Amino acid sequence: MKKREINSARTPVYRDAGFELPTAVTTSGAFAAETLHEREPDLYIYSRYRNPTVVAAEEAIMAVEGSEWALLAQSGMAAIDIALSIFQEAGSQSNWLFFSEIYGGTLSYISSVLQKRRGMEVSFFRPTDGNYDYGHLENMIAEARPDILYFETISNPLLMVAEGRRIIAMAKQSGCRVIVDNTFATPLLWKPLDDGADLVIHSATKYLSGHGNLTAGVICGNDNKIMQDAVEYRKYVGHMLSPDEAYRLQTQMSSFELRFRQQCDNASGVAALLSASEHVERVLYPGLETHGTHNAARELTGGRGYGAMVTFDLGGRNPEAKRKRRDRFIEAVRPEIKLIPSLGDNHTILMPVEAVWGAKYPEPGMIRLSLGYEDLNKIESVIRRGLEA
Repeated sequence: MKKREINSARTPVYRDAGFELPTAVTTSGAFAAETLHEREPDLYIYSRYRNPTVVAAEEAIMAVEGSEWALLAQSGMAAIDIALSIFQEAGSQSNWLFFSEIYGGTLSYISSVLQKRRGMEVSFFRPTDGNYDYGHLENMIAEARPDILYFETISNPLLMVAEGRRIIAMAKQSGCRVIVDNTFATPLLWKPLDDGADLVIHSATKYLSGHGNLTAGVICGNDNKIMQDAVEYRKYVGHMLSPDEAYRLQTQMSSFELRFRQQCDNASGVAALLSASEHVERVLYPGLETHGTHNAARELTGGRGYGAMVTFDLGGRNPEAKRKRRDRFIEAVRPEIKLIPSLGDNHTILMPVEAVWGAKYPEPGMIRLSLGYEDLNKIESVIRRGLEA
């Protein structure tokens, strides 16, 4: 059957494992272009290398991020693996500096892959009393002279906001590469590449896709040499996102800005509700002046928003009493607010902090809320029900 061109409004799902090449000359040119990492728009060879549906989703992210390129992978952790692997060289004595307040999966990757299996030297910059001591960070950079500095814009689950521009400036003065996990802030609150970061990572599973129905990760940048190394690494380790996931991500990206703005507004409203409740001991939300990094958040985002996450502590007389209060709250808000170990969903979901981060944050009465974009009045009504319980 003869192929037909269809006037589709979006790039369709190309499930081809390999693509037809018309001549031997074309074939030679195609493989040469892949070796040189040239992204010829209409020349595809093999979907592990490059796929038109995936490219369309990457271009949608580039438009939001304002980056020269974006590379999708099948999960946020795959994106992290690409970002951290491409800067490693055999026999090098490099030292990498990580903020301690980063995703638990990233910390596990550092210990089990970078240190245990690859023998990397790493250091950690840790906060003091719920805030970052940038004088101490400056001293660490000056003494260790790290090749890589890695941090998250908004931490999980305490929602500490880093002074991103200041950190990048410090690192660049030392000749250090900077990688930023910007998942919680998204490009709507801050674009690290505009301030000199070398790479930006997102778990596209979260706000970029925003419906809790796919897993994907992405790295974005402006440096062509970094892109070439990342393309090569993704190709050989098989981190390519599937075309079906890419199609859904591309489609869901069209509502990203509307969704995330509503989620931020909902988080602000819920944080105010929780702060006013006699049943709540503490609320952690960067938009509240009581948060230790509120000023940093306001400066970094220009007041555009403070994210869509709220963490709060119900308190109690002792650990067991705190757990009982927490469990009663969780049961009372279900089924409207489900207990799901993720975030960035279109519906409000929650996780008890102790269950996930107990070793690091032994807080039996603490709950992390990921706000969806439902009607705020409905969310508040459910939360009031939980507080009354």
